[in-house]
Amino acid sequence: MALLETLNGQFLYEGKPLQILAGAIHYFRTVPEYWRDRLIKLKACGFNTVETYVAWNLHEPKPGVFNFQGIADIERFIRTAGELGLYVIVRPSPYICAEWEFGGLPAWLLADSDMRLRCFHKPFLDRVDAYYDVLMPKLKPLLSTNGGPIIAVQIENEYGSYGNDTKYLDYLRQSMITRGIDVLLFTSDGPTDAMLQGGTVPGVLATVNFGSRPGEAFAKLRDYQPDGPVMCMEFWNGWFDHWGEHHHTRNGGDVAAVLEEMLKENGSVNFYMFHGGTNFGFFSGANCPSPDVYQPTITSYDYDVLLSEAGDPTDKYYAVREVLARYTDVPELKLPEPSAKLAYGRVQMAAKAGLFANLNALSEPVDSVYPVPMEKLGQNDGFILYETRISGPRPAHELHLQDVRDRALIFVDGRYMGVIERWNPQAKVSFEVPKEGVKLQILVENMGRINYGAYLKDAKGITEGVRFGYQFLFDWTIRTLPLDELGRLDFTGSEDGETPVFYKGALHAEQAADTFLYLEGWTKGVVWVNGFNLGRYWNRGPQKSLYVPAPLLRPGANEIVVFELHGTESGEVEFKAEPDLGSTEPPQKN
Repeated sequence: MALLETLNGQFLYEGKPLQILAGAIHYFRTVPEYWRDRLIKLKACGFNTVETYVAWNLHEPKPGVFNFQGIADIERFIRTAGELGLYVIVRPSPYICAEWEFGGLPAWLLADSDMRLRCFHKPFLDRVDAYYDVLMPKLKPLLSTNGGPIIAVQIENEYGSYGNDTKYLDYLRQSMITRGIDVLLFTSDGPTDAMLQGGTVPGVLATVNFGSRPGEAFAKLRDYQPDGPVMCMEFWNGWFDHWGEHHHTRNGGDVAAVLEEMLKENGSVNFYMFHGGTNFGFFSGANCPSPDVYQPTITSYDYDVLLSEAGDPTDKYYAVREVLARYTDVPELKLPEPSAKLAYGRVQMAAKAGLFANLNALSEPVDSVYPVPMEKLGQNDGFILYETRISGPRPAHELHLQDVRDRALIFVDGRYMGVIERWNPQAKVSFEVPKEGVKLQILVENMGRINYGAYLKDAKGITEGVRFGYQFLFDWTIRTLPLDELGRLDFTGSEDGETPVFYKGALHAEQAADTFLYLEGWTKGVVWVNGFNLGRYWNRGPQKSLYVPAPLLRPGANEIVVFELHGTESGEVEFKAEPDLGSTEPPQKN
């Protein structure tokens, strides 16, 4: 029998009333060395539970190849929470949204052009089953029914915002039960009729997600679940940022007031987020509210919540703790010492390795009659290069990419001609072809697969074809560039920066401390520290610095590699002791 039950409109744990006061910390957005620190701060604030998603694409990067080490060691994260006396809510839905690449779904699902996502489609369910056969045995010993801290598990995430396949939802429920998941199961959806009708399952607890007006949200939940407890599974006390937007913030007093409303109704709550962390590597997702609007998410997942990206309590932390203290026994405030933060200063990035000069070190060429997307070539993320020849002579024509996902740099005989972006129909590239013909190269960047809404099926690269004027171009050489192994790069080049270049420098540190990397004068690209992919940077903002946790550094020399797509004015990077997530005002239009 599950230890957490529902009766007469409330949660009971071991027969005693329990008001769940939870905060979200995603293990995959915080380096493992800092998990205990963040969890201690959660408990000190007055919370009794931590909630986390489980990112399928992190754990199964290739079909049948599983990873549960390092930042993917979910068992260690859950055990650490239990050691601190926290309950754990786990949300291992195949899909998690979370502003995470493809909503947590593995990119390799899209290698099958006929794949149908998040429905009762046997090829999809077969892959879910294979994943659950590995994941659920890891969670089972950590269930509260087996002496562990996990009190509840989610079967799908905001499904009513996507579909209404109740057969699919029930299949997921049964998939968990047959694998020994015998704790409380739940769903979470927006507080509307359509969402609750599409996303709930008979016999499974329904919860709702919102950022304000809790009275209205809980009333709608009671329409569908009159005898159950009310819980906000995602209380949006902050928000995330897209590239090119302003940095979102929310007043702490407003957050505290909404929380008080929930607690007065004896509602349970999960703060989304308590600590946001960082979208390291290529794991940031994107939104696509309509076919012609694509909004990639920045590297920082600070979220303007109770703990900053670097794990420091904010004013919101203390405002929330003050409210919680009126409704529960809050422990004495004993916080760990703040992490040391150092300004290491400037680092000269003198060594260069041109992308085109190092293609053989990074990939193997693949011949194809037509361009194919990344997934068909077994690639999850990064960049992909398409190359062909156009015969001449020809007058100037426009180059059409049909369709590009997401951002393409165009080179003709090695000369940069411009950029084509899926979200910017005004960006056009045209050129003439001389009698001897030209070599056309198209470098496409995956800026993050869509993580929410109707357009999840988001293959990357060039998905259909390339036309020069009216004529489709055939006979391509393709190179996948996931950039997951840079050790063979030759940094003795002297490229002028018109083509993409890797730059390398050394940060010398007497001690390892948290720091923030600034790339003033750089344009757009990716940064690695000691081989660890920090994520993307882009001068269009709002984010102006990248968080570098101390565990990524070591005393002595630290290798810094920057892959710059468009060129740099400085050739230096700088490490400061404070972050800059950008202005809270919308950027001025150029």
